[in-house]
Amino acid sequence: MSIPPTATPATTPNAEVVHLPSGKGQPSPVIIGYYTSWSIYARDFQVADIPAEQLTHINYAFANVDGETGTCVLGDTWADDANFRYLGELKGRFPHLKVLISVGGWTWSANFSDVASTDASRRRFVESCVTRFLIGRYEGVFDGIDIDWEFPVEGGMKPGQPEDKQNFTRLLAEFRRQLDALTQRTGTPYLLTIAGGADLDFIFRNTEMEKVAQYVDFINVMAYDYHGTWEKVTNFNAPLFFSSGDPSPGAADANVDATVQNYLRAGVPAEQLVLGVPFYGRSWAGVPDVNNGLYQPAKGVGPGTWENGVLDYWDIRQNYEPVYRKFTHPEAQVPWLYDGQTFITYDDVEAVTRKAQYVLQNGLAGIMFWELSGDVRDAPEASLLNAINTTLRRGP
Repeated sequence: MSIPPTATPATTPNAEVVHLPSGKGQPSPVIIGYYTSWSIYARDFQVADIPAEQLTHINYAFANVDGETGTCVLGDTWADDANFRYLGELKGRFPHLKVLISVGGWTWSANFSDVASTDASRRRFVESCVTRFLIGRYEGVFDGIDIDWEFPVEGGMKPGQPEDKQNFTRLLAEFRRQLDALTQRTGTPYLLTIAGGADLDFIFRNTEMEKVAQYVDFINVMAYDYHGTWEKVTNFNAPLFFSSGDPSPGAADANVDATVQNYLRAGVPAEQLVLGVPFYGRSWAGVPDVNNGLYQPAKGVGPGTWENGVLDYWDIRQNYEPVYRKFTHPEAQVPWLYDGQTFITYDDVEAVTRKAQYVLQNGLAGIMFWELSGDVRDAPEASLLNAINTTLRRGP
């Protein structure tokens, strides 16, 4: 995922859901929620708080990529060990649930380029991931591995290199080979998924998506962070469709629909695409009262829940929606809030409902979201996850 927006406790009441099997060629829709290891700290959101009855998959974020040894390692030894035990117990209560270990993320992707660079380094790295998480101490907890390399070639916290394009594919091929070999020994199928970027370079220039699709079960498309406070002009975090008034460069491709269509053009089957939605918003401050704050220059970063400029959905719902003016863009089909100075972009119940409908209408695999603790608590009418379940259950 992107720079992790921290959050606070969030669970939703029980809701009727359809539990569907996962994996390539399996029925849709899937509902995949990321659970972060740091949720147990400031946010006090425990594994036991996860509304597992509303999910098909949990991606646990994150395992780290150790640069010295070239292996998979725990991200937070104390938190992970306890969380893994509780995840095993959660699966015992909800047998339909699949859990994947997610490796990397924005902060821990710096060493992917090195571990993917040669046949030997790829074999060593993949073997370490399989050995650490799928057999031995944590056997039975995880049903597969989610690779979140941000980003091949382009880099993130550390620059990439041109060879990453082919090495990304080779790394996933090695994962598929070792996972299939493990299946031959255990009789248990294992999932392989990736978090996929939304920009044109990731889809067409820096990866080989058609080849990647041959090795993975799902591509979790990070269809958010199209805009944020690294920019000086207000815009939407995750617009569903193109807005004809959007002044930003490349606006025609900076929306959910364009991203999905680009993945399809790159050779990825619709049934392997999982649409990502944000359970957080972004904010700017010092925004002039023109066009209700939309597409306006900002003087700085707005308020946040745990870091300036990033607001959990529950926080927006509780503290900002009641006092700000709310608007919904007729083309982008997402809301924003504005109080004359501060601009907040986010997804509400109506927006995620429209995105769930989009998933059904376009035959996509399902929905992924970042992340579980961002939702509201004890308010089903306002819960994003509940809206996703209701829509996907009802069908097109």
